[in-house]
Amino acid sequence: QVQLVESGGGLVQPGGSLRLSCVASGRIVSLNAMGWYRQAPGKQRELVAAITRGGITNYADSVTGRFTISRDSARNTVYLQMNSLKPEDTAVYYCNTDPALVHLWGQGTQVTVSS
Repeated sequence: QVQLVESGGGLVQPGGSLRLSCVASGRIVSLNAMGWYRQAPGKQRELVAAITRGGITNYADSVTGRFTISRDSARNTVYLQMNSLKPEDTAVYYCNTDPALVHLWGQGTQVTVSS
């Protein structure tokens, strides 16, 4: 069964950067459009960045110009480079296909932006 494991989160000051990684146990990264999602306390999970099989990227308005999604199919890994982080970026970040498949939700990785 395919699993997705996120890592790279942590505590960072406003204006800082983090790079998240999502490693898949199978070839799902190369065979599907992939996305990074986040869920802040008391809010619904939202899609913040996506990349198609062909490499076309799309971003939520709130992260455009600050976040970059990329994929390394040979390593079955999806990345999210996050720059100029803001306190409102604080959330648990997850990767999944786009659209998401329920059985692929992992534990996520916590990102906290605070001074």
